[in-house]
Amino acid sequence: MTGVESPEYVPGHGLLEGRTAVVTAAAGAGIGGATARRFLEEGARVLISDAHARRLKEYEAELSGAHPGAVTAVPCDVTDEGQVRALFDTAVRDHGRLDIVVNNAGLGGTSTLVDMDDEQWARVLDVTLNGTFRCLRAALRLFRESGRGGVVVNNSSVVGWRAQAGQAHYAAAKAGVMALTRCAAIEAAEYGVRVNAVAPSLAMHPHLVKVTSAELLAELTAREAFGRYAEPWEVANAIVFLASGYSSYLTGEVVSVSSQHP
Repeated sequence: MTGVESPEYVPGHGLLEGRTAVVTAAAGAGIGGATARRFLEEGARVLISDAHARRLKEYEAELSGAHPGAVTAVPCDVTDEGQVRALFDTAVRDHGRLDIVVNNAGLGGTSTLVDMDDEQWARVLDVTLNGTFRCLRAALRLFRESGRGGVVVNNSSVVGWRAQAGQAHYAAAKAGVMALTRCAAIEAAEYGVRVNAVAPSLAMHPHLVKVTSAELLAELTAREAFGRYAEPWEVANAIVFLASGYSSYLTGEVVSVSSQHP
């Protein structure tokens, strides 16, 4: 299949003006970094977070050049409950409110079940599923206390819907994120909070392309309807939609940012 060229970058339209957002795993080139940039372009104040403190600080400096005073970096390992609490406490302390949370942190890996050890299984689930749970819980507690409502967008994956060899731990974690999203949406509706998720298939950035073999990349892109991988900002656009007032009646939904849906 011949790939369709990536579309032109879409400019901001002020969809998140005046909002304060927390975005996890947002230290640079991937979906989290693209989401932080898109949120800033849409008028939000953004707390970017990541376990990699140096890269996070560098990205804060990069974003601050175009959006001075609107972005803050707060290092956070989502497997550490104390760091998660500190992240959300910082959002409220520095900005007086919290409106949007994007749970983007996740960890992958490839191993067949017969060769996978307990540590590999537990590590992927602790970052990807338990980390989403910890941040979601912290966000919902603050939203309930504030009484102003709020929005949560979780990052799942099409792998949570379909089987893929070597991805049992990652698929189980991402399927768990989908179920967690649906249950949280029902519970949080009574205090005006919407909880949705995106499920990308193949989103790549230059650093990831460099470490992916040409053969594997060709195989993966051939599965995509457009014959190409998604740019991270294309996934971020879907997250902007779910975070904005344009999706005011959507909750408990998992939006496939891909042709590979069930």
